[in-house]
Amino acid sequence: MEKRSIDVWVGLFVLIGAAALLFLALKAGNLLSLNFAPSYDVTARFDNIGGLKADAPVKSAGVVVGRVAAIRFDNQSFQADVIMALDKRYSFPADTSAKILTSGLLGDQYIGLSPGASDKNLRNGDVIQNTQSAIVLENLIGRFLYDKAAGAGQ
Repeated sequence: MEKRSIDVWVGLFVLIGAAALLFLALKAGNLLSLNFAPSYDVTARFDNIGGLKADAPVKSAGVVVGRVAAIRFDNQSFQADVIMALDKRYSFPADTSAKILTSGLLGDQYIGLSPGASDKNLRNGDVIQNTQSAIVLENLIGRFLYDKAAGAGQ
C-alpha cells in the first residue's frame, strides 16, 4: 500500500515537471502569450508587412504595449490590415504613427508606435493613418546591385 502511494506521488511530480517544461518551451519560443488584461483594438494599414506574424509584440519606447491580434488582406486597397490589441492602461494620441521594425539584423519583426501630439486618443476600432512598411532586405540588396550596375555602365 505504501509503495503504491509513493508511485502516485512520483507520477504526479513527473506530470507537473513535464507541464512546466512544455510551458517554458512555448514561452521561450514566443508561441504562448497569456494576457488577460483588458485591451482595445486598433487597425493599421501597411503596403508590405514583411515577415510580421500574429502575436508579434507592439512596442512603444521599447515597452511592450500590446500584441498583433490578426493580419488580413484588404481586396479594395491591396494592403495588409494589421489589427493590434493594445492594453487599456496605455493610451496613445490619435495621430500616432506605426512602423514595422526588426529586432536586430535578422530578428523577429514587431510594430513600433510613435505617439503624436493630438489631444484626442485612439479608441477601439480606430485606424492609424501614418504607417511605414517593413524594410525588406532582399529589396535593398537588389536596389544596391542595380544602382552599382547602372553606375558601372556609364
